[in-house]
Amino acid sequence: MADHKLPLEDLRVIELGTLLAGPFTGRLLGDFGAEVIKVEPPGKSDPMRYWGKSKDGVGLWWPIQSRNKKSITLNLREEEGQKILKELVKEADIVIENFRPGTMEKWNLSYEALAEINPKLVMVRTSGFGQTGPYKNRAGFGSVGEAMGGLRNVTGFKDRPPSRIGVSVGDTLAALFAAIGCLVAIHERKQSGKGQVVDTALYESVFSIMESIIPDYLLSGYIRERMGNILPGVAPSNIYFTEDKTYIVIGANADGVFRRLCKAMEQPELADDPRFATHDARGENMKLLDSMIEEWTKTLPAKEALAILEEKGVPSGLIYTAKDIMEDPHYKEREMIIYKDHPDLGEFPMPGIVPKLSRTPGEVKHVGPEVMGKHNVEIYHELLGYNLEQLKALEEKKII
Repeated sequence: MADHKLPLEDLRVIELGTLLAGPFTGRLLGDFGAEVIKVEPPGKSDPMRYWGKSKDGVGLWWPIQSRNKKSITLNLREEEGQKILKELVKEADIVIENFRPGTMEKWNLSYEALAEINPKLVMVRTSGFGQTGPYKNRAGFGSVGEAMGGLRNVTGFKDRPPSRIGVSVGDTLAALFAAIGCLVAIHERKQSGKGQVVDTALYESVFSIMESIIPDYLLSGYIRERMGNILPGVAPSNIYFTEDKTYIVIGANADGVFRRLCKAMEQPELADDPRFATHDARGENMKLLDSMIEEWTKTLPAKEALAILEEKGVPSGLIYTAKDIMEDPHYKEREMIIYKDHPDLGEFPMPGIVPKLSRTPGEVKHVGPEVMGKHNVEIYHELLGYNLEQLKALEEKKII
């Protein structure tokens, strides 16, 4: 356990919703010490408990996504459950929800209703299209956000259909922006004494990272398309085949870096060749340049080519699999693979904390709670003051 105070220890978060975007926001806050209370309907768990690969019947995604969280059960569809949530809101700083807009209002849990109880409350609302606008009532998963945010159209190769990136990047981006917005609102609360709504849309989170596609279109008439592994007009920046039948990435598009690449290839004259001497020239002759670089990489095993490139100061790397990550000493030194005890699986590996803070770094205290409602007694009895008979009655009525 950490021997320092974690930076968000003074915050209590109620996490509603399921799957990715909302819960990932909760994970990010929990990594830095926030008390995150995960709410699931009794008898109907978050599907994330069972998504992905499993080991001995245990889903391998849940222990990571819900690490550091406490688990309670509560039926928000019933008035009694709604009243209990409002009692929790009195004791909370943040509510995270990622239902379709209007759901919280249908349950009498609008921000206005909750802010009457706790004016300092920050409500983080993540949805496909945001809380306003003509699309607000549409269902929206990360895949739809990636499509309508512009990312899918530029992902893949020109002669093939748009492709999915290999992880749920739309949800993850939304969670990152939601966490930033949440912390901004908490910071502002110190000045105003008031909470507010953080409205994060999946499609907007994707669109916000789409670089210059709008001025490209409006000011130059260019619609960016799928380009595979290259950057249009930026060279060299690609993957290159090696002697041992693998690929390495090389990024050497800046003039000085390109000159170092030419020295690594033992072809220093290429740096002054008019076809490659400037950024624009390299972009215009990208295919030729990439073929010349690959002619060099194909003569060497990947590790040998990378050692030469590293020695010359050329940004480069192997395209890692999970196996490569586990064997990499840098990952180990930076504590990016950590192990936490799991009651059924023993030592459970997972990604470490990002970012690294020098004085008050984050911490993973435990894996995601393996049992729904594991912390019901702690939260309802110790925090809210319900006696054990009341809890038993609530269980019988399927409120918790």
